[in-house]
Amino acid sequence: RLHSHDVRYGSGSGQQSVTGVSAADDGNSYGRVRGRTAAVCQRGTPVRCGQAIRLTHLGTGRNLHSHRFTSPLSGNQEVSAFGEAGEGDYLDDWTVVCSGTYWVRDDEVRFQHTSTDVFLSVTGEQYGRPIHGQKEVHGMASSSQNNYWKVMEGIFMQPSEAFQTEQYHAEL
Repeated sequence: RLHSHDVRYGSGSGQQSVTGVSAADDGNSYGRVRGRTAAVCQRGTPVRCGQAIRLTHLGTGRNLHSHRFTSPLSGNQEVSAFGEAGEGDYLDDWTVVCSGTYWVRDDEVRFQHTSTDVFLSVTGEQYGRPIHGQKEVHGMASSSQNNYWKVMEGIFMQPSEAFQTEQYHAEL
């Protein structure tokens, strides 16, 4: 599970850390899918494969972010949480990589950073103190089994009426 809380990296950017955890009852693993930076995204609009989005951590209001700092454990690209109240910059944008037309609730997806092209990944590297046992989340240059993600819990909005009309009345 993609996890974050207000613990800063001791190196690199010094921004809020992003880690991976396995606990199903972790309240710091909730995020909100939003439109890319400076874009309007109407609630209930399905997310298209290939669309740029932001993932905002609910607990701190910071966005999933990446930049060309080295990650502390693996030496890959650092992934952090950045911004205030959901507002950050263009380095908060991630492209949804999936098969088909739309990101489907139970399907695995990848997230590719729009500015640096790395894939959001988690591997086996684990932190010591103060976030003992949590896994390093980082950006990897190539796609692999380490960068598939799946939504586990959440509130899912029904597609808007306009989308349903588009979906079922394509013959018009």
